[in-house]
Amino acid sequence: MTRLPRPLLLLCGLLLSLPLAAQGHALPAHHAKAGLHCFDCHQEEKPTKKAVASESCMTCHGDYPAMKAFTKDAKPNPHDSHLGEIACTECHHQHSKPVVKCLECHEGKFKFNIR
Repeated sequence: MTRLPRPLLLLCGLLLSLPLAAQGHALPAHHAKAGLHCFDCHQEEKPTKKAVASESCMTCHGDYPAMKAFTKDAKPNPHDSHLGEIACTECHHQHSKPVVKCLECHEGKFKFNIR
C-alpha cells in the first residue's frame, strides 16, 4: 500500500472539506445571501441531482397564485401560463443557467429576465 506524502494528504482533506459552493455547486447570490444551504431546498442531507420539489420553492417564494401576483407586470406573465402550474425547476435552475419554458413553443416571441 502506497502512502501519500503528508502535504498531499492534507491538501486532499482540505479539498474534500470545502463547501459545495467552492466545488462548482454554487447557489445564486440571492439564495446564498439569504443564508440558504443545500438541505433547505433539497430536504436531504446528501442531495442528489434530482429536481427540487416546487413545494420547497414555495416555502419562501409563496404559492403559484402569489408568484402570479408578484410577476403581474411581466408581459406575458410567466406564472399565468395557459399550461397551468408548471414545476418551478422547469425554468429556474439554481446550479445552472435558467431557461424560459415558454420559448420552447414561442421562440423569439417574448423576452424574460429570470433568476
